Amino acid sequence: YCLLFPLGTFSLSLLSPWEVFSNNDEALINKKLPKELLLRIFSFLDIVTLCRCAQVSKAWNVLALDGSNWQRIDLFNFQTDIEGRVVENISKRCGGFLRQLSLRGCLGVGDSSLKTFAQNCRNIEHLNLNGCTKITDSTCYSLSRFCSKLKHLDLTSCVAITNSSLKGLSEGCRNLEHLNLSWCDQITKDGIEALVKGCSGLKALFLRGCTQLEDEALKHIQNHCHELVILNLQSCTQISDEGIVKICRGCHRLQSLCVSGCSNLTDASLTALGLNCPRLKILEAARCSHLTDAGFTLLARNCHELEKMDLEECVLITDSTLIQLSIHCPKLQALSLSHCELITDDGILHLSNSTCGHERLQVLELDNCLLITDVTLEHLENCHNLERIELYDCQQVTRAGIKRIRDERTREYGRQDTDKSFFSSQESISPLQQNTYLF
Repeated sequence: YCLLFPLGTFSLSLLSPWEVFSNNDEALINKKLPKELLLRIFSFLDIVTLCRCAQVSKAWNVLALDGSNWQRIDLFNFQTDIEGRVVENISKRCGGFLRQLSLRGCLGVGDSSLKTFAQNCRNIEHLNLNGCTKITDSTCYSLSRFCSKLKHLDLTSCVAITNSSLKGLSEGCRNLEHLNLSWCDQITKDGIEALVKGCSGLKALFLRGCTQLEDEALKHIQNHCHELVILNLQSCTQISDEGIVKICRGCHRLQSLCVSGCSNLTDASLTALGLNCPRLKILEAARCSHLTDAGFTLLARNCHELEKMDLEECVLITDSTLIQLSIHCPKLQALSLSHCELITDDGILHLSNSTCGHERLQVLELDNCLLITDVTLEHLENCHNLERIELYDCQQVTRAGIKRIRDERTREYGRQDTDKSFFSSQESISPLQQNTYLF
């Protein structure tokens, strides 16, 4: 397609839009509609359609390839075909018009082509380089030098990125609000320190799998990133309560925190969240096996905006945690309790009878909760918005119990509702899957 190959591949008109539309041999639509209106219509077309339209006529070629139509480009669906020259061609065609570009998964793109891109597209605001494993610190230097308006940058799995990149970004991309460095495992506290000193307006920072990060890195975030709303520290295994406490004390606007796999954390982290981050909506704490009811009790009593919680493998929690959530967290929509083997039907009863159970709860994961029985399914009949429940390896939940709740929902919502839902049937599933279904 037009911008995915060298510009010489297609016969591009060198005339201006005004000269092209003055020709008498153009199609009727080109005569009847003003050029400005046609350009507006073309602005709603996707990348493939624009490329096809570019081959219809000289007039449409000019319209389709007008830079104003190429402000947002996502090349993920073409990732296997994208090479460096494609990015260079796009940058030359779009120039200052381009605001958003996704090169997610484009393994053939490297530093040289992105330097050309940065030079030509200086108004870029959103750039997704997720999985572009060829790029190095050189790309970040180019972005720092030419792309001062950059707000959103995704460098997920760009494993050659080092602290030098973060220093460069802090010097030239001070408007950054969203930065994803997940699985860039060469990043250390020194890189984070350099980054946050220049990019203090960060609102979202993703550091999944940055295994060299220690508590001191979070101290730098505490000191500079007071606008932070989203922080992801999944699998940052060296992080301890000390670091989380620092984050909570400096980032009071925090709404989403992921510490899944941070196995050193204890109730001290939950206490800090409860006392300092009242706006918290999402907490992912899977595999944090030292967290207990005491910590979640304090959290629930102070964080009433909670909407999503992932507590998978928080093996010490009991029904007491569910009781506190049911009392204090009326907005809860999604809750994962998989492998929380101390949870019983009584805890689910409190949850299902609460405001969140009646009005909000959509997703409940109870895989490997060995004390859960068919009684839980009866309680969940009160959860009118429940869309999915997972019950893998809940060995006390029977097919008969699943059939009862399915039949009850059929009676309650009618055939039209259940036709849109999926239930695993005993005829089509294996024994290990028999207790898992969607509403």
